[in-house]
Amino acid sequence: MDLLRQYVEQHSEAAFAALVTRHMNLVYSAALRKTGQAGAAEEITQAVFIILAQKAHRLRAGTILSGWLYQTTRFAAASFLRAEIRRTRREQEAYMQSLSDESTENVWPEIEPLLEDAMGRLGDQDRNALVLRFFEGKSFEEIAAAVGATENAAKKRVGHALEKLRKNLARHGVGSSAAVIAAALGANSVHAAPAALAQVVTAGAVAKGAAASGSTLTLIKGALKLMAWTKTKMAILTGVTLLLATGTTTVVIVKEREANRIEKMWRINKDLAPDRVDALPPLFKIMPTKFTSEWANWNTGSQGDKFVCINVKPKIMAAFAYGISPIRIRFSSPPPTNRFDFIATLPQGSQEALQRELKSRFGLVGHKETENLEVLLLKVSHPDAPGLRPPIVGKSDAYMKAGSFHTSDAPLGPGKGFQGLAAYLETYFNQTVIDQTGLTQHFSMDLRWREQNFRDHPEGLKQAMLDKLGLELVPANLPVEILVMNQEP
Repeated sequence: MDLLRQYVEQHSEAAFAALVTRHMNLVYSAALRKTGQAGAAEEITQAVFIILAQKAHRLRAGTILSGWLYQTTRFAAASFLRAEIRRTRREQEAYMQSLSDESTENVWPEIEPLLEDAMGRLGDQDRNALVLRFFEGKSFEEIAAAVGATENAAKKRVGHALEKLRKNLARHGVGSSAAVIAAALGANSVHAAPAALAQVVTAGAVAKGAAASGSTLTLIKGALKLMAWTKTKMAILTGVTLLLATGTTTVVIVKEREANRIEKMWRINKDLAPDRVDALPPLFKIMPTKFTSEWANWNTGSQGDKFVCINVKPKIMAAFAYGISPIRIRFSSPPPTNRFDFIATLPQGSQEALQRELKSRFGLVGHKETENLEVLLLKVSHPDAPGLRPPIVGKSDAYMKAGSFHTSDAPLGPGKGFQGLAAYLETYFNQTVIDQTGLTQHFSMDLRWREQNFRDHPEGLKQAMLDKLGLELVPANLPVEILVMNQEP
């Protein structure tokens, strides 16, 4: 994603060429498996990277690029097959399904023609996990860093995804165990693309397909249609929930009841852990709050893409919608003062749904700008402080209140869903905090200091950070990306 940002912001062909070199084998191999034709795989590879160049500016920062490329390859290959080799594909699948009791050494010929379709039936998180592990050969530690989870959680995710893939393949006659499938994937899933293809793909993608052949342009158009339809289908499915057969009215009532149930659960247990947010059903609802005080609270899922927030102003809604700290948000006109409870736990697109709701309900649309600000730099004063302990695997609790900050598994930087130390410090000091510690791993922290009233004695917090965490806050003036919310008719 750093290379992609360089391409978008600096129009760096070298950065894009590096992306092509790094991921071309993955794309080419998936296309080759799907089509069985080297020429078709080369054309699909070029189409996929042209699509990447066209959509680069729209990809979110948290995107797993290899997973995105793999899924786009599937769409492009499907578009090709529909137009060119539908009959051949049916014959291959019919033949492979007729095979039985093959030895484990010969399992790959069974898996190969079915793999892309079986992977397509997985969710994004499961598919990304398998791509990272078996297609790119990443360690569990690297996977954990990529998806923002613990190493143990990454192992579980890969294991669950592998079992789902096994079940998908079993429906088409592949009777191998998950271990055998894993070994086959690791040994056979990526093949070297032709050496000269990288230069051709880079030139075509940087030109965004301007010089592409007619067949390649048709391929791109078909893939983009499939991508758009898949996104639309997901929005429809999440909106309808589980009771399709009972009619629209009943579904709305069920969602209302479910949202009210979660709100009641929140009141009893105000600090919902991320794993509990992850387990909530897919919902999207914004309600005027029933609370009368100014107290507010919010929790996010483990991936930072699901939210349950109580008694918050639209500014907090904007923070979650655009993935930026509330301290870094400016309104071009006085913002609404009403407070709301909202639940956004869709499998995909919670942020986009919040953005649409902000626009439709309040006429608020955000865009990023850069502004010089007085900031606090979070730096290491002395290393190996006793308060920075290894994360507690399997625990995701966190709380912040006057005189204490506790987390079992969080980064020093803002983190997903604003769960990190820097995010808390921004709220506490009402000032932008930039992490310059260079420490990217997660920690467990239990920070306490004497404080009579919230924020009355900031020096107590600073001293506790220095003594227990070995960290200091240094004032500075730097350009910072902020979000400007404009009122639109």
